[in-house]
Amino acid sequence: MAESSGMATAVESLEEHKGLFFDIFGSFDASAVTPRLGRLRVKGRQELETPNFFAISSRGVVPHLTPDVISASTTIGGVHMALEDFIERATIGTPPIMNCPGSSPIHTFTALPRPLITLLAPRRTPAVSAPKGNSATAISIFPSTGFQVLSNKSYISYIAKLHPDIAISLADVPHGSIPGSKRVAKMGDRTQEWVTELLDSKNDEQAVFAPILPIDSLSQYEYLNQLVDELTDEISGLAFYDSNLLPDMPATTSFSRLPRLSLDEPSSPCQILRQVSLGMDIFTIPFIGFATEAGIALTFRFPRPVLDEPLVSDGVAGSVLPLGITMSSNAHAASLKPLSTACTCYTCANHHRGFVQHLLSADEMLSWTLLQIHNSHVVSEFFTSIRESIRSGNFVVHCDEFARAYESDLPEKSGQGPRVRGYHSKSEGPGELKRNKAAWGNLGNFEHGINGLIPTEPAGTLEDKGFDEKADT
Repeated sequence: MAESSGMATAVESLEEHKGLFFDIFGSFDASAVTPRLGRLRVKGRQELETPNFFAISSRGVVPHLTPDVISASTTIGGVHMALEDFIERATIGTPPIMNCPGSSPIHTFTALPRPLITLLAPRRTPAVSAPKGNSATAISIFPSTGFQVLSNKSYISYIAKLHPDIAISLADVPHGSIPGSKRVAKMGDRTQEWVTELLDSKNDEQAVFAPILPIDSLSQYEYLNQLVDELTDEISGLAFYDSNLLPDMPATTSFSRLPRLSLDEPSSPCQILRQVSLGMDIFTIPFIGFATEAGIALTFRFPRPVLDEPLVSDGVAGSVLPLGITMSSNAHAASLKPLSTACTCYTCANHHRGFVQHLLSADEMLSWTLLQIHNSHVVSEFFTSIRESIRSGNFVVHCDEFARAYESDLPEKSGQGPRVRGYHSKSEGPGELKRNKAAWGNLGNFEHGINGLIPTEPAGTLEDKGFDEKADT
């Protein structure tokens, strides 16, 4: 893997697509598979230094974070939004978001801080697999009211009305299933047609990212060739559903200079580092939210822990460190330490582990807010250190250090977490267990009597459950 040098000083390329600009710093070789530094500039928004990430939203909201908290306590630069989160009423009327005024209705409707970049995709990431496949003119989506279809024509009209800063074109992706050979042959043709229709219909200022399908490059050869030969000047970037395809992309200068977005759903920091090494620029990272809702505080730093966090795991010196700590554990109940010793986020500066553990044990919403602030900060610092490492030319060495210092996977979930949102989960059929723990249960066995319910359990059993306790008068 080649290393880039002198990236901090020179800007070799400037791609201008109306309201979107992407600069690549340092020497540029279209055929090289290497990490790269860049800067994404969108008109009216804050600049985004790359590699970096977009926060993932749910129904237009970054989970557990209000807009004012995002502005005050995070350095998030952009938000990934899914159209399926907003159009649950599309089959019976006009979705409320379509009546929102302003130059960017999606920004106004979600009350996002003005500096943040909005990225609109047809589906969430990760997406719930649909029981029915896509058709030649539409895909299956999963709003809160159940599965429905979204045609490319409708998707184009939503983009025209909502004015996201970046829109990802419709893609024929079979989420959650492996396509057969006949299906693979259709995927490239359908996506190619949908991209072309969007580009022909969009206004001049709309930035569009063309999807790269999660199939081998030969199976989408004609589609990729059209992107390179005819559409490179019209698209503003590429959205990869499989980052392993990066080395197989056509090595033309104009095509390689486009910003690259990963929809590949990395499950650990190690997978992010691998994608960065292949030249990925922008990421969507579901494990930030997964860790928060599992009660896990991320604690990794790149390329190594700070000096006051020696390599000690489970009391064994020299062993690898976990990527996070489970805050719901009773071991933290009396701890006055911050979540991470070297962290400077709002949570670590103002609260300690014992407080967060108490909030989690009481199912207080504030617990997940504090964890989300912390976890977003850890990932932001992670990318800042990655950019510094690339700039210094030590990225490969630092990746090896990180792999030796930390475990490869996040800790297992412990604790119940917040209530699961049904429209985010795939039903497994009859007999499946409830995903949310009941808020209360039966206090004992009862039978019907003349004056109502009569307990059938012994008095001692009921006393153990607190029935003999009386309030002070």
